[in-house]
Amino acid sequence: MKAQVNEIKEGLQHFHGTEMFYQIPLLRTRFTDGLKYLANAADCFWLITDTSVIAKSLMNRSEFITIDFKRLPEDKQDFTGYEAEIIYSDGNDNILEKHGYRATDFPLDELRLFFVNDTLMLPSEY
Repeated sequence: MKAQVNEIKEGLQHFHGTEMFYQIPLLRTRFTDGLKYLANAADCFWLITDTSVIAKSLMNRSEFITIDFKRLPEDKQDFTGYEAEIIYSDGNDNILEKHGYRATDFPLDELRLFFVNDTLMLPSEY
């Protein structure tokens, strides 16, 4: 599993800007080359869909949304019952929403995404 994690992290470093936009049909959210790579490499289309739905619902509160996926440390997992959480903020550390995930097969321990202009992207693609 570790090799996969390093491979994904390594792969993500190659994305700067995007050449193509992909679209989630029902949501009309666009996402970038980097996200397409991540979704395929980590088998995490759920992450793109979940974060899009929530980020879209927060657009009336902020035009720019920072999305942080974090796997919780063991002790916090035991305490909260969640393996991971995703925090949505306005880019100025004001938390807009927080979602806990009881279980996740997402290989990375943390990941930051940006949502702006109906588009989900890696920070390096902004």
